[in-house]
Amino acid sequence: MDNIDRDILRELQKDGRLTIQELAGRVGLTSSPCMRRVRQLEQDGVIEGYRAVVNPAAVGRGFEVLVSVERDTRSVAEFEAALLTIPEVVEAYRLMGSPGCLLRVAVADLAAYEKLWTEKLTALPGATAVNSQIIMKPIKQPGGLPVDR
Repeated sequence: MDNIDRDILRELQKDGRLTIQELAGRVGLTSSPCMRRVRQLEQDGVIEGYRAVVNPAAVGRGFEVLVSVERDTRSVAEFEAALLTIPEVVEAYRLMGSPGCLLRVAVADLAAYEKLWTEKLTALPGATAVNSQIIMKPIKQPGGLPVDR
């Protein structure tokens, strides 16, 4: 990966809807070589996909909670499979140490979270403790990875 590839990644992380012509202009290429580089980055798995960033409040999911879950070690696969079935869990990470898992949950309000906590999170296979931290205000949100030269 050279500096032009890194420039392409930076620009696409800022705006994934750039046309090839716009992207080429920003990185100092013509359209054809720029397109070839983008396709190669996609084929190599460097670019994994494209998506829209949706405002949580606009879709009724403005109440976000970080949830730490302690679990026993016997049911890791079953626990993780169960997490995948809960649409309100928008991110999930297995961690080393304690807690064993960190989740980001997006729901409508506190009542919706309480229902989710009671009916699904505390019932996860092997869950031994479920702790919640309500997000007051996002300070820095995902905006792409640094692409060093």
